[in-house]
Amino acid sequence: MASFTINGALHTFDGDLEMPLLWYLRDELGLTGTKFGCGIAQCGACTIHIDGAPSLACQTPLALAEGREVITIEGLSPEGNHPLQVAWRELNVAQCGYCQTGQIMQAAALLQDTPNPTDADIDGVMNGNLCRCGTYPRIRAAIKQAASKGGRL
Repeated sequence: MASFTINGALHTFDGDLEMPLLWYLRDELGLTGTKFGCGIAQCGACTIHIDGAPSLACQTPLALAEGREVITIEGLSPEGNHPLQVAWRELNVAQCGYCQTGQIMQAAALLQDTPNPTDADIDGVMNGNLCRCGTYPRIRAAIKQAASKGGRL
């Protein structure tokens, strides 16, 4: 049995601890904001935070989450008022929207470590999060807007 904190609530799981955390979040807890993209840790759609660091839930076994703090997009700001979420809406970042929760979670980690990122900082950290719609210029603008408003966790 494993226990972990997800979005501030303690959870336990008595099953296969090699199961990807993504499936536990989506199928067991109903936290469907974290998306399945490629399943091989190449697209970033499943980005979450574990102990404050970005992690790809599709390749993170539950065993690695044991005793740790997991934050999903639902826990970033339950009301959707994190400066990144506000900037995403105000700048109409999303087109199809599928990758955007992973983009926001990666951006939140960036702003935690680099409160005033340059274009190079943003490009370097965000390059693992793919957007089929190509909204990268709006993603960068939203990150900069959130940074200007104190977009830290």
